[in-house]
Amino acid sequence: MTVIHHDYASVNGVRLHYAHAGAGPLVLFLHGFPEFWYCWKKQLEDLGRDHLAVAPDLRGFNLSDRPADVKQYKARILIEDVRQLAEHLGHKKFVLVAHDWGGAVAWAYAMAQPQTLSKLVIVNSPHPVTFARELAHNPAQAEASQYMNLLRSEKAERVLSQNNYERLVKMTLEGWGGGAIDPAEKAAYIEAWSQPGALTGSLNYYRASPLYPPIGDDPGARALQLDAADFMVRVPTLVVWGMRDQALLPGNLDGLEACVPDLRIERLRQASHWVMHEEPERLNRLIRDFIGA
Repeated sequence: MTVIHHDYASVNGVRLHYAHAGAGPLVLFLHGFPEFWYCWKKQLEDLGRDHLAVAPDLRGFNLSDRPADVKQYKARILIEDVRQLAEHLGHKKFVLVAHDWGGAVAWAYAMAQPQTLSKLVIVNSPHPVTFARELAHNPAQAEASQYMNLLRSEKAERVLSQNNYERLVKMTLEGWGGGAIDPAEKAAYIEAWSQPGALTGSLNYYRASPLYPPIGDDPGARALQLDAADFMVRVPTLVVWGMRDQALLPGNLDGLEACVPDLRIERLRQASHWVMHEEPERLNRLIRDFIGA
């Protein structure tokens, strides 16, 4: 059985905790909200058989440093975290796999540092150009994303932490577990959310981003004019999409090839936003097939 180890790296002015397994070519996994490295444990166990599989806690989450300043979560800073972590691990080229907010970081990283990536795998995370379009012009996506305005608000920490993080549990573990929750897994997530400053750090991803649905007099994403030519991803890319995602609708896949010329899309009909939890073995096979492992 593949053993998962833990370590820390001082990069870009912060100390990042990361889990890792195996040795060989680097596959780096980036989690989303409100998760942490733990969501990739089944991928670490599988890919760690013949790769160096690494899953950090992104800045703001769990055991990594958790800056309180929203400006510390701008895309350019998050990109540099990834670049320096790969450098710390001793790899000039690697595979990047990412979900949700980790996917937002990965899209930005692939645009900025394509020479360092051999392959990119995105799981239920929209490209900024298609997401901006959908938020601005697709009422269904704007409605599905209204939760983002709650998470950007000053009351978000209070609402999400009430009753021992009841709302976050419903958003995550209850959703992918079909109502049956593993007590040990629930305890691990609540411990991660309870780290001092972690809830604010994780919410700052939403607060730092210009991509959010219109609210009141704030046009949100309607204020953006994104040209696909400025957001090209020139890395072979696999997008895996759980088609039952209720927050990020499949319209985000429409026209994606205009920004990602070397693109493969795998639509998982029975999966929701939480593909890693619902279909981990299938996801592992898709990753391995795509990276030729």
